[in-house]
Amino acid sequence: MGQTDLPARVDGRTARAERTRAAIVEAHLALISEGDLRPTGERIAERAGVSLRTLWTNFKDMETLFEASGERLLQQQDAAYRPISPELPLAKRVDAYCRQRARLLQLITPSARAAQMREPVSAQLHRNRLKHIDRVRTEVLDLFAVELDQAGAGRDELVSALVAASMWPAWSMLRDGLGLGVDRARAVMTRTVLALLTTGGPA
Repeated sequence: MGQTDLPARVDGRTARAERTRAAIVEAHLALISEGDLRPTGERIAERAGVSLRTLWTNFKDMETLFEASGERLLQQQDAAYRPISPELPLAKRVDAYCRQRARLLQLITPSARAAQMREPVSAQLHRNRLKHIDRVRTEVLDLFAVELDQAGAGRDELVSALVAASMWPAWSMLRDGLGLGVDRARAVMTRTVLALLTTGGPA
């Protein structure tokens, strides 16, 4: 076999390895979405159709699997995300923003519930959450730039309030704590975000 055959062999092995890793990540997320919030390596491997040894060959521990699953979840959100024009009137921006946040929060709810259980002992799950926070903060800064500039000394406080109102813990309170349906929970989020953006700065 000549040297020219080696790249193809290497590429083939790389592609198979990537498919295996992807199957494991999808199995992990699928189990969580079905209500298995703490799936074991054995259950993940079985769902992915691989051996337990293959699972731990591709992921040295649960932390590395949490990292890969977190990245996949961000990719799913990116696919579902639709840009909102900052040129829209404030009420329309808030409505579009909260409709999208509700949709994305529903998408990540199973994984967020699972992460909530393990985050106190998982540095990676904490890092995953910080990525979600950073994304929401960036969107808030871009979409509501005019209103934030008008907030003066209260700008940072307002940003923090908007981000907090837009994250999964707040959504979980509305949906799980208060028992609201998606539409009513979204309406409450919309009311909250709009109120934050239209009230004056700190007294």
